[in-house]
Amino acid sequence: MRRVIGFVVILAVLVLVSVWLAEQPGYFTLDWGGWRIETSVAVLAAALAVLAAVAALLYRVWLFTRRLPRRIGESRREVRRRRGYLALTRGMVAVAAGDAHEAHRQVKQAEGLLGDPPLTMLLSAQASQLAGDERAAEKFFNAMLNRPETEFLGVRGLLSQALKRGNKKKALELAQRGHRLRPNSDWVSAKLFDLQIEGGHWSDAEQTLKHSSRNGLVTQAKARRDAAALAVQRSREAAGRGEDGEALKLLRRAHDQEPGFAPASVALARRLVADGKAGRAASVIEKAWTLEPHPDLAEVYWEARRVEDALAKVRAAQNLAKLNPDHPESHLAVARSALEARLWGEARAHLEAIGGEDPPARVCRLMAELEESEHEDMAAARGWLMRASMAEPDPAWVCDSCGNAVADWTVRCGKCGSFNSFVWRAPPRVVYLTEAEEPKALPPGEGERNAEQV
Repeated sequence: MRRVIGFVVILAVLVLVSVWLAEQPGYFTLDWGGWRIETSVAVLAAALAVLAAVAALLYRVWLFTRRLPRRIGESRREVRRRRGYLALTRGMVAVAAGDAHEAHRQVKQAEGLLGDPPLTMLLSAQASQLAGDERAAEKFFNAMLNRPETEFLGVRGLLSQALKRGNKKKALELAQRGHRLRPNSDWVSAKLFDLQIEGGHWSDAEQTLKHSSRNGLVTQAKARRDAAALAVQRSREAAGRGEDGEALKLLRRAHDQEPGFAPASVALARRLVADGKAGRAASVIEKAWTLEPHPDLAEVYWEARRVEDALAKVRAAQNLAKLNPDHPESHLAVARSALEARLWGEARAHLEAIGGEDPPARVCRLMAELEESEHEDMAAARGWLMRASMAEPDPAWVCDSCGNAVADWTVRCGKCGSFNSFVWRAPPRVVYLTEAEEPKALPPGEGERNAEQV
């Protein structure tokens, strides 16, 4: 609409100018080279307008002719660029499909069309890896290190090769370099953290974890749990060097970061008890019990409360159980202490509260002890022990990665090497064959015929 209005306005102005010139009297005379030209002002204006239009047209033709070779060159380069990117795309598809021959063919075509090494070096390296030529791939990755735009990709490729070869020292150096280049990369941060953990560089791993937490590369919950595990491990090493003050400081940090983390709370409470700070140790245990009760917490709590007889132990267990009354560990703590104090009714009430139709093994064993101690009923005790052998096993520290179960928590799984992967739960139970699942007997003589065939 604006263009239409503009065109109408310009046309109107031209008409007005033309009419004005036509109405103006006067003539124009030109004497030049023996020629004499006389005309009106209006005709002169029209002639000048025509001359200007012809000159503009000739200038456009000259400009087009001058730019034509460059445009033809740009067009050819654009065609080559498109074909080169198409070859790159086809090469990446070939790598994904596992076709090394096609990948190499597309790489050569892309190199010839694009002439831009940064675009083709990564694909060349991947094609070489696919063909099993690790040396050629390493050469391409090293060449990528010399260009700022491909340096990180070269580091990542060399890091993957180092991990594949088991060269942990080289891998750690490359991970550190990659982290400096791309500090917000979750992949390189995770690799650097794992390599630092594997090498026992606990302090460096702690710094990497803090950076990942600040940049949102790990969840806050995981960051707190891992930080507590690192602090516990560093505390153990500090204690081994005789640095008791540093060990206590690290345990306090671990407990503050994750109060419900039993390994940290137990270790801190025991150190406080040893230092004569039983009241503070009891407070640590009580705080942890409200979050995640654990049987080791109860043992340390009795030490912190300095119980001198069985009844005092029951009272301490009851006070602890009030902080988390519905948790099975609370009932078990009271039941165990009540059995020692020969408070049979108290023990039975708490055991039945968590027993149910299929009580776990430790409840069955305590019930067997109760039947034997209270009623001297050996038959009932044997029955409970039989149920214990078939019941859900006792909780242990179970690795979430491989299922390895251990009695004592460690910062890394001794089987798969995973960091801070142990959780307190019942390990997978053994499934027993029932009578319905027992193999059927073969017909007479069938087993002998099968044996002859073998």
